[in-house]
Amino acid sequence: MAMNAGEIEAMIRKALPDAQVTIEDLRGDGDHYAAYVTSASFKGKSRVQQHQMVYEALKGRMGNELHALALQTSAPKD
Repeated sequence: MAMNAGEIEAMIRKALPDAQVTIEDLRGDGDHYAAYVTSASFKGKSRVQQHQMVYEALKGRMGNELHALALQTSAPKD
């Protein structure tokens, strides 16, 4: 069962309440998304750590309901 963009965004916002989140359905199939996430929580973290925080927010759905997620993360610019 595929996930919809709203579900993905809600899960990320729940884990990272200050996040600016944009979700794009890359193929229109509900399986392949791009996510752009900006959060102050990412400050001082490596790109890998930032991505891990987003994957944790998705609570194990990566690879199951969510087949592919192209992820771009950043901390806000001061």
